[in-house]
Amino acid sequence: MDKYHQSQQLLTQLENILQQHQYWQEVAPEPQALASTEPFAIDTLDCHQWLQWIFIPKLRYLIVQRLPLPTQFAISPYVEEAMKNQVGVLDIVATTREIDQLFKH
Repeated sequence: MDKYHQSQQLLTQLENILQQHQYWQEVAPEPQALASTEPFAIDTLDCHQWLQWIFIPKLRYLIVQRLPLPTQFAISPYVEEAMKNQVGVLDIVATTREIDQLFKH
């Protein structure tokens, strides 16, 4: 299985976990919140919102378009810190670690 298929599977897994733990939102944040220039949109979005509304869609776009995938990034440390003590954090971080690992190569 190539990296595009693996990435798509992990994103679907992440989406399912966010839904399972009641973090998935039906209504998007305001456009100005999504337009943040801060890393992880930390000034305008919660971690789960960033995953749902920015990270997953951007990565899915790269996959569908078969554009070069990112390398050498790690989102797990941010997710771990931003969501510590929240319901489902262990499940979410387990999946983001898999994503980080996939993109280390």
